[in-house]
Amino acid sequence: MSYPLSFPSQNPLVTVTHPKDTIWVIELHNGQDNRLIPAVVDHGLKPALDVVERHWREQWRAVQNAKDKSGGNGAVIIVGRRDQDKFFSNGLDLSFVPFNGNFFPLTFNPLLERLIKFPIPTICAINGHCFAGGFMLSLACDYRVMTDGSKRNAWLCMNEVDFGAVWPHSFAGILTAKIGDAQVRRKIALEGHRFSPQEALAAGIVDHIVSGNTSAVLAKAEELGLTVGVKAQGGVWGLIKNDIYWDALEGIKRDPRMINALIEDAAAKAKL
Repeated sequence: MSYPLSFPSQNPLVTVTHPKDTIWVIELHNGQDNRLIPAVVDHGLKPALDVVERHWREQWRAVQNAKDKSGGNGAVIIVGRRDQDKFFSNGLDLSFVPFNGNFFPLTFNPLLERLIKFPIPTICAINGHCFAGGFMLSLACDYRVMTDGSKRNAWLCMNEVDFGAVWPHSFAGILTAKIGDAQVRRKIALEGHRFSPQEALAAGIVDHIVSGNTSAVLAKAEELGLTVGVKAQGGVWGLIKNDIYWDALEGIKRDPRMINALIEDAAAKAKL
């Protein structure tokens, strides 16, 4: 397979590279702040993950058919655009999100579910501010590596409480699954606290902070990927995650599709 690959092919929003045999990098580049719009999710991130999974499975199957069973490693990194050090993602762009009740169950939740169950380690390289939907995208990954903010400020924040937006079931389920401390969850969800990289590390939200620009964050993420990527050899990484994050995955399914609500309403009225 020839890299880089960009999605969608016209007006690319996401690019996939393969810098090492067992490392894939998915770069977000929707404007300067990498807002998550339906096109980024459906036509960028989802097909990018398809490519990575297909390529890794091809490599893994080749190893299973060989005498040497030590291969089949793999990890994927998601990073904000590399030509700036200000944003990983500024979250959902609500001006592009359709207010028909279907964005989460049909667009964003399937992406979060895919990341939670992905068959190889997923690492979020947080190279700048990481807000709202971007924060949740990072939590859906297995590991988080973040800039330490020494070059320019970087914050982690779920600020829905401040602008009056309720959380979908998916967000609540992922937060509960990934953050074990109830006080930290309260700080994230109910106080909308802006975590500095140092606070996020102390709270267990991120796994590493790195001094330097995007290239330094990405280098640390690749180093981590080489270390944990060996755990993909057994082919059960995603299957185990499916079990340990079962409650979160069930929560994702509880976000209703608007079409179901409309059908139920019509059926109820028909009985009157």
